[in-house]
Amino acid sequence: MTAAAKPAARRYALLLALWDSDYAKKVYGGYCNVFVSAFGAGEGERWDCFRVIAGEFPAPEDLASYDGFVVSGSPHDAHGDEPWVRCLCALVQTLHAMRKRVLGICFGHQVLCRALGGRLGRARGGWDVGVRTVTFAQGLDHLGLEFLGDLEDLPRSAAIVEVHQDEGHPEYTTDILHNLIDRLTAQNDIPRSVGDEARLTAAETGGPDDRAFWTGLCKSFLSGGGGLQMSSPRALAPEVTGRPAAVVGSCFAGAPAMVQLACRAGIN
Repeated sequence: MTAAAKPAARRYALLLALWDSDYAKKVYGGYCNVFVSAFGAGEGERWDCFRVIAGEFPAPEDLASYDGFVVSGSPHDAHGDEPWVRCLCALVQTLHAMRKRVLGICFGHQVLCRALGGRLGRARGGWDVGVRTVTFAQGLDHLGLEFLGDLEDLPRSAAIVEVHQDEGHPEYTTDILHNLIDRLTAQNDIPRSVGDEARLTAAETGGPDDRAFWTGLCKSFLSGGGGLQMSSPRALAPEVTGRPAAVVGSCFAGAPAMVQLACRAGIN
């Protein structure tokens, strides 16, 4: 009797558009581990991390071997003309033509929009830091959002960490949010009152309690699944290496709480 062949490991590329903060390096070993911990599904996956901000990109001949791509947030300008930003936009266009799944976070989703001809503009209202509640819009069945599963099973709302206005960071944990608030306050990027209010939003919601919902949503999209994949605290870590149809726009009008943070030059 012949044993069944072991299925090939899913392979993902994380495109890091930022440098590691001292805190992320000390506590998590860098942002690569933060993202893989949030979006990785455990055993049977391989994640390759590319520091695109340093000009490290996947080789063109390797693109077809990836099941999905994640573009991180960044303190840099998604509208900018820096060579690595332009190369990233070109890569997104290539991946879109290949019908690859691309997940953009904050700066990342701005790059997706820019690369694929969407409309976006710079926020004029200053920093928006803390935990915000997002509510799902009704009547989304016609938008081709199969990765959400049964839309009737979605919660009415959920909280998420926010940086910038209306830009969520599902990968952020409560301690990362608090560290960012401390740095922004110490550097006089935000008034102390704004920092205190941001901490209060996290305390009132118990931090990003709905983080498992948001990361599950991201995992479902990346895997091509038809339902939410909720995080398991005991899930086996996927293999991570440090080797040097995109979704644009929002389907939310309001949903579970997610932490949103505003990014600016010098802040990660």
